[in-house]
Amino acid sequence: MRIAVGSDHAGYRLKQFLAAHLSGLGHDVDDLGTHSEATVDYPEFGAAVGRAVIGGRAQIGVCACGTGIGIAIAANKIEGVRAAVVHDATTARLARAHNHANVVCMGGRIVGDEVAKDAIDAFLTTEPVGGRHEKRIQEIAGLEAR
Repeated sequence: MRIAVGSDHAGYRLKQFLAAHLSGLGHDVDDLGTHSEATVDYPEFGAAVGRAVIGGRAQIGVCACGTGIGIAIAANKIEGVRAAVVHDATTARLARAHNHANVVCMGGRIVGDEVAKDAIDAFLTTEPVGGRHEKRIQEIAGLEAR
């Protein structure tokens, strides 16, 4: 699977850890930056990951900042992105299954490496489910058109 990753300085270490984990699983990882712990602003990197997913350059996105919140907000500004902040395997699984999230976001200052690894594994192995959830995804898409 092709996976776009991005972070700001606060999420850099977690992004690097997750990118290595994903590569080790055989995924093609596209690192969209940042490439150091030098201070940068997260909107650029969240938007880049969102554009990569929507543009077909990647099948899913992985973002990190200090909390995961800011970069998720930025990614969600790209039409069609459903970025979710997750804190563990359960929230990652539910974000993918129920909310059809296509970008997963975590906080480098919030989530430890092993929990993050479990979360990304859960996200990758979970398929979006239809049924009552599909109607809600369509409602979200309708909000984007307004």
